[in-house]
Amino acid sequence: MSDSDKYPSDSGRRRFVKGVVGGAALAGVGTTGAAAINSATTSPGAGGGATQAYAIENTGGPAPRGMPQIPVEIDSDGFIKGVWPEVKTENQGGIEVTVASTEDYKGTGVTYSSEWFQYCGVESYEGIQPDYESDNYFLSDSGAYEWQSETYSAGDRLNINDFSDYTEWGNGIGRAGLGKPATGTWRSQDSEDTIPIQIIRSPLIEEAAQDNEWLAASTDQGVIAWLNKCTHFCCVPGYKQAADAAKFGAENDVYCQCHQSVYDPFSVVQTLFTARPRPHSGE
Repeated sequence: MSDSDKYPSDSGRRRFVKGVVGGAALAGVGTTGAAAINSATTSPGAGGGATQAYAIENTGGPAPRGMPQIPVEIDSDGFIKGVWPEVKTENQGGIEVTVASTEDYKGTGVTYSSEWFQYCGVESYEGIQPDYESDNYFLSDSGAYEWQSETYSAGDRLNINDFSDYTEWGNGIGRAGLGKPATGTWRSQDSEDTIPIQIIRSPLIEEAAQDNEWLAASTDQGVIAWLNKCTHFCCVPGYKQAADAAKFGAENDVYCQCHQSVYDPFSVVQTLFTARPRPHSGE
């Protein structure tokens, strides 16, 4: 693969909610192909298989697809939480299993499920079990940004009021004013495994949500969030965290320093992938 294939130059585009990547290919899967998919995902666990999710777009490097979006809500006190799908029991192959899935999420026609996050080993994390007890608030980690480490201690809830300068914020990497970021964890209280997330409050998201049904339903006050696990080798990328991101045209994007994958947090796309099954609780 040539360098130009791996690391395309920054086009400066900002796109919002495009069609399904690979959807036509899935529609064309016949009996043989469907059997192959099922065989590849058969497990004593639950869920998995061909999954359609919304994600921040992968625009460069070796990552095969974008990182899955986490729908966001902000409570009356300004604290930011990730919405977890509805927990219910279904009969799958004669076995009762607990799943987390919301059909027609807020009237968008989108099925939002925990399968969006079942990759990179995250499917085995305690917090991805549908009935894991969590208030779903985003908690600050040690803080990847100076402003964040000065404002929060690890474990504090992220609050919208601390993002009030989101239309001006900058840290010397790329353009200022695109949005104000923070890093944190989700559904990881009292768990050995930490689910890393990143959020940005951005005027670009705020504007796009005004005439886009999915973004209006899945973002709040310009805040967008995603599971921060690179879909390549499961590293943890960062928005405006690496000075060398400019070498790969990623100074205004989410950049993974490990293998130079690039994601556009302002371009939300539908993506198709094979989610990995969750192990049964207690396995």
